[in-house]
Formats: sequence, C-alpha cells, structure tokens
Amino acid sequence: MSALAKAVVDLGAIADNVRAVAATTGTDVMAVVKADGFGHGAVPVARAALNAGAGWLGVTSAAEALALRGAGITAPTLSWLHRPDDDFAALISAGVDVGVSTTTHLHAIVDAAHRVGLPATVQLKVDTGLSRNGASGDDWPDLVAWARKYEVEGGVRVRGVWSHLADADVPGSPGLPHQVAMFEEALRVAQHAGLSPDLVHLANSAAALSAPRTRFDLCRIGLALYGVDPFGADGPGAFGLRPAMTLRTTVINLKRVPTGTGVSYGPEYVTERPTTLALLPLGYADGLPRATEGRAEVWLGGRRRPVVGRIAMDQCVVDVGEAPVAIGDPVVVFGPGGDGTAAPTVTEWARWAGTNPHEILTGIGARVGRDHLHERTDVS
Repeated sequence: MSALAKAVVDLGAIADNVRAVAATTGTDVMAVVKADGFGHGAVPVARAALNAGAGWLGVTSAAEALALRGAGITAPTLSWLHRPDDDFAALISAGVDVGVSTTTHLHAIVDAAHRVGLPATVQLKVDTGLSRNGASGDDWPDLVAWARKYEVEGGVRVRGVWSHLADADVPGSPGLPHQVAMFEEALRVAQHAGLSPDLVHLANSAAALSAPRTRFDLCRIGLALYGVDPFGADGPGAFGLRPAMTLRTTVINLKRVPTGTGVSYGPEYVTERPTTLALLPLGYADGLPRATEGRAEVWLGGRRRPVVGRIAMDQCVVDVGEAPVAIGDPVVVFGPGGDGTAAPTVTEWARWAGTNPHEILTGIGARVGRDHLHERTDVS
C-alpha cells in the first residue's frame, strides 16, 4: 500500500553538500546521521556521504552505530551518548569509536575491552561551555589521566579529543572564541598527560562554514549535510547547500463552504467568504507542528495556500479560495527552494513553529514514506 505522503530525499544533494563543506573547510568531514539521518534515512544518507568523500560517520547511540554495521557499512564511525551499562563489547567488536565523557564510562568500556580481548578505540569529550555531555573542571584532568593509564596498559586507544559548540550559528558571538580557547587548553592538558590523539574536532555545521579557527582535523556536519543553511537562509543560500528533502502529499477531499464555516477543532478559524477547503492527509503525528497554526502555507495549484484551522493528528485543511483544485492534486509541504517554484522551505516551517529546522526534519513521522533518489548500495 502506498503512503499518504512522501518525503522525497535527493541523495545527490547529500553528496553535493559533503563536497561543498569539504571544499570550504579543507578538512575531513564527519557526516552526522543520528536520528535516522535527521529523518532522511541513515543508511542511504551514510552511503551517499561516504561516496562523496566523507571520511567519518557520527551517531548518538550504540543502536544507531550497530544498525550501520548491520547494513554493511564499515566506515569509521563515532557513537557518543551511552549509559554506563551499555553494550560496549558490541561496539568494540564492531570497530566503532566510543565517545567518552566520564571516568565511570571509561572504566566500563575498559572492562568490556578485556572481555572482548580487543582494545577499545575512544574519543574523549571535553565540555567547553555547552554544559551537556563532556568532562569539565577537575573531571577533565582525571579523565585524561585514566585514559592514558589504560592506553599504556593496552585497554584503550585514544584516537580523538573533541567538544561541541554552543552558539556557532550566532554571528559575532563572544562565546565562540571563548570555547575555542577552552578547547585548546583542554588539548594541552591531554597532551601533558601523555595523550597524542590523531583526531581533534570541534566544529559543527555553522562553525565549519564560518569559523576557520574551529576546524582542526575534522568537521562534523549535521544540518549542512541535509542542505539547510545553519544561519537561517532559505534555499541554496550563501554556502551552496542544497536541501535534500521535499515533503509531498495530495489532496484527498474538497468541499465548498459558505461564509461563517468553522474549520477543524475549536473552531479557531471561521471562513470570511465562500471558499473551497482542501483536505491533506498530514497532521502533527506526521511532523506538522500545531504551533504553525495561522502561519503555515503549502504549495498547491501553482501558488502558496494557507493552512487554516488547527492541525489535527492525521490531517490539515488548506483554503484554496476559487482555485480549480481537484482531488488527487499534488501538494508540496516544503521543498528545496530555488527550484523554480515558491514552495515553502523547511526553514520557513521552523520559523512558523518557533523552532529549528532540525526539529521539523526529525519530526517527520514513520507513516510518511521515504523515496530516495540517486541511491547507491556499493559504498561501505
């Protein structure tokens, strides 16, 4: 059975975005494919990124890393968010680098390495001001000292040291140089402890594109990988990124209504004239935020049309006025921009919802089918 809506993913755009970032930064690229590739499909996105020259893949969890390995993808992969009782043995056996932020996790990883009979490859994360994961304060010298001890004993190989930026997408932020300075000091502490990491990385998408001092050996790209400008530009923007996802559906019902007709729950929207209402089979369970009420638009019948009334779990309503719209007509909920239409972009949907594009993309639900264009399966 066909899905009521489709997210069409252009893997050629994914590849072009990897090349664009690599050309800008002059460094290796880590393609971040966590959260099922920001809703685009982790495995096909990973293959497209690797084919375009990305040297690394980044994921959040052991389950995500092992799913890539299960699909036959053997490329270098970093997994960075774990419980202390996670299955580190499986990650070690699969050759996945493990991000480490606490000595508690490090001890557990070494125990798993002893059971497996292989050293664990780890990348130590320092907190430079985001105040989430990563070791900070006195915890960092303690972590690197333990890591060096275990490295000498053969339990681990410390491949990398890394951190994450808090506001690189805010031009001129004073926090960025401060975090860079903290990171460089953390590197000195690690080196003083005897560590010589092969990989040092700090830059996310925004920093990779705009802050050369943050690039080091590797740039981790998430939003830029999927073609969305991290500084909020619509369409291709200044960096030549191409949005990879187009969300499509069709009109499944039409009704002609008089002035004063309430639409959807409440109703909070009442028609001010006789008009035609088009029903779309997409709702908040599929990723359309209710918070966009009164602002959201879609592309239908050659122009933008307003979404009216509350967005429901499974459906929403579009006011098409007097347009000659028919059941079955195609609808673009959001598209890449710069494609010859004025269809909304994912960046606009994020603005309408008061959120970021990441949330819109990762919120596209499982009922929405995924069609991947230009897919290759011969890259691992």
